[in-house]
Amino acid sequence: MMPGTMQTASTDLNLIRAFVAIYETGSVSAAARRLNLTQPTVSYALSRLRTLLHDPLFSRTREGMAPTFNASQLYETFRQALDRIEGAIAATRYFDAATSTRCFRIALSDLGELYFLPRMVERLQRTAPGVELEVVQLDVERTAEWLNTGQIDAAVGNLHLVGGKARRRYLFSETYSCLVSHRHPWIGTTLSLGDYVRAKHVVGASSSGHRLVEDVMTGMGLSRKIALRVPHFTNVVDVVAGSDLVLTLPARVANVYQSTGTVRALPLPVPVDPFDVNLYWQDRATDLSAQKWLCEIIAETLTFT
Repeated sequence: MMPGTMQTASTDLNLIRAFVAIYETGSVSAAARRLNLTQPTVSYALSRLRTLLHDPLFSRTREGMAPTFNASQLYETFRQALDRIEGAIAATRYFDAATSTRCFRIALSDLGELYFLPRMVERLQRTAPGVELEVVQLDVERTAEWLNTGQIDAAVGNLHLVGGKARRRYLFSETYSCLVSHRHPWIGTTLSLGDYVRAKHVVGASSSGHRLVEDVMTGMGLSRKIALRVPHFTNVVDVVAGSDLVLTLPARVANVYQSTGTVRALPLPVPVDPFDVNLYWQDRATDLSAQKWLCEIIAETLTFT
């Protein structure tokens, strides 16, 4: 047999799945997570492919599993063939949400968790009581990678960096509000631009994606006085309630916090245009009906919030 020639009769479709997953994730362990298999199972599949193809296919590097020349040549053919086969199989499947025990992984910011999660959980408990939902902390720099490698099924947010094969669906338009303590020493029921610039602020990590206000102010030649930087906003409202700090965040979330009675939500005095909150996902032929169901549930639950 010529090197690189494959004994197709001896080839399991799962070997091709493993190859494609390793190629796209750059990791045996990540491929195993995507395929819902153990790492030894994927390693064994790779070993079998290496024997069948007479090629090492991947070598370990600091950056992950680097494909050989032959592996790079095979990838597109394998990927396209796998999509066609699995697409045909998926078209015959029906996802029964009422009886499914599948685990879906969604990326949300901590603010998204606060506002969206109660609605999502209530909907799932009514329509899919056996389904498990796992929430991953949103990271705007890594979301595209997570979607591509199958580490998450979907993400919700305003993400300008999601590209490649990721798909997007508009959910709603959002604006920003400012939270201040009801006992703030000099900010009452209104907030001017001058007051906003003069005040001390709380800001979150850049990975949350909320940089619109900063970008607009920079364009105006203005800046905020940052008194506190936090990795997330989960408990920071208590800090705002007991201090003279100002917290800028999406209006829907600000209204939730205002209902506690300890803080006041005021319109943002900086001229920032409304921004879109979208649903992001990447089609996967292996699980098309389940993925379509998830995206519809998210869209129906959040579009009219």
